[in-house]
Amino acid sequence: MTSAPRPDPRDFRKRLLAREPLIGSFLKFPGPQATEIFGSIGYDFVMLDEEHSPWTRDQLGMGLLAAKAYGTAGFVRVSRPDAASILSMLDDGAIGVMVPHVTSAQKAHDIASWARYKGGTRGSGVSRGGDYGGRVGAGGIDGYYADSDAITTVFAMIEDAEAVEQIDEIVAVDGIDAYFMGRGDLGLSLSNVQGAAPTLDEAVKKVADAVLGAGKILAAVTPNMTSDDAKAMKDVGVTVLMVGSDQGFMRAGALGQLGHFETLMKG
Repeated sequence: MTSAPRPDPRDFRKRLLAREPLIGSFLKFPGPQATEIFGSIGYDFVMLDEEHSPWTRDQLGMGLLAAKAYGTAGFVRVSRPDAASILSMLDDGAIGVMVPHVTSAQKAHDIASWARYKGGTRGSGVSRGGDYGGRVGAGGIDGYYADSDAITTVFAMIEDAEAVEQIDEIVAVDGIDAYFMGRGDLGLSLSNVQGAAPTLDEAVKKVADAVLGAGKILAAVTPNMTSDDAKAMKDVGVTVLMVGSDQGFMRAGALGQLGHFETLMKG
C-alpha cells in the first residue's frame, strides 16, 4: 500500500497526458467492494467492465461512488458504443470511458463528441459527475462545462484488423486521449482475415508507432506485472498499464492457497 498523498482522481487526465506511469485493473464482479480494495491500496484507476460482465447501471453507479470514496479514478468500459451509454456513465460520476472496437476515424470522432460539451454533443446535465451542481461555481454553467471537458478521459480500443488498416486516420482524430491495444480480440480478428495479414506482433508495433507518432497515449493490459509481456508493453511505449482483473486476482490467490493446502496435508 502506498503511503504517499493520493492524487485527486480528477487529475487523472492531466497525469495521463503528462505520460505519468499509471496502473489499473478491470473489475468484473458487479459491486463496490473490489473498487474499494483497489482504491485503498493505491491503484490509479479501475475499469468497471460493463462490456464483458453483468453490471447494471445502479451497480455501476455504486462502483463509481466507491472509486470516489477511495481516491481512485473510476472508468467504465461501455458495452454499447453510443451517445446514451457514454452520457449516462459520465453523469453517474465516471472520470472517463473506454469504448471497444473503434474501427474508423468517424467512430473515434463520434466518441470524442459524445463525451464532451464544448465542441461536442454531450447532453447538459448535472448529477453525481457534477457534484449535483456543486461544481457549478463562479464560472457558471459554461465554467462547469469547460471543467468537465478538461477532466473527462476517453480511451479508444484498437482491437480489430480493420482498425489496424486505418490506424493513421484514427489517431489523427482530436478528443481521444489514449488508445488501448486489445490484443486478445485483435489476435482473433487477424486470424479471421482472408488472405495476407500482419502477425499480432506486427500489428501491435504498427499501432504503437502510429499512436506515439501522433503524440497520443498508449495503453494495454498484461496478466502479470513481473512477466516478459509487461516489459514488452513498457518497451513498446505503453504508459497506462492494466493488470488482469478482480476475477483473475481471486482465481490466482485461490489456486495458490489450494496448492499450499495440498502440500500441507501431504506433509
